[in-house]
Amino acid sequence: MLTCKKEYRDIPFSHRQHTHSGHCSYIHGHNWGIEITFACKNLDANGFVIDFGKLKSIKNWIESNLDHAILMNESDPEKDHILKSCPSAFKSYIVDNCSCEGLAFHFYEVFSKILSEDTKSRVFIVDLTVTEDSKNSATFCPEL
Repeated sequence: MLTCKKEYRDIPFSHRQHTHSGHCSYIHGHNWGIEITFACKNLDANGFVIDFGKLKSIKNWIESNLDHAILMNESDPEKDHILKSCPSAFKSYIVDNCSCEGLAFHFYEVFSKILSEDTKSRVFIVDLTVTEDSKNSATFCPEL
């Protein structure tokens, strides 16, 4: 199996860990990174696992959904109140778990679907790492 990696860096978005006992329970932002390791069994006609220039679907999804957004847990009891209080002030994206770990799993699921469609299932993701301010990270590795 051959692999290659693509990094998306400095994606500005905020989140709130509503069950956290400390300062992470407040809305706060980071510069996030997403690193995806792609794999395939057979290289394409150019000898690539994936042509990085053809990953526009993932880049566009990141820009549309994450860039300058607030990510909140579906279970956050203040979510609706916060977002409805001033709808023009928030670009929101709701997930099950907006921790690094939860985002790594969520982005894996989203990008796997996009990648499967774009490559007709030739390429797959072997791991996806989410980085918070280049200091903290979490990686999701599916069982293949």
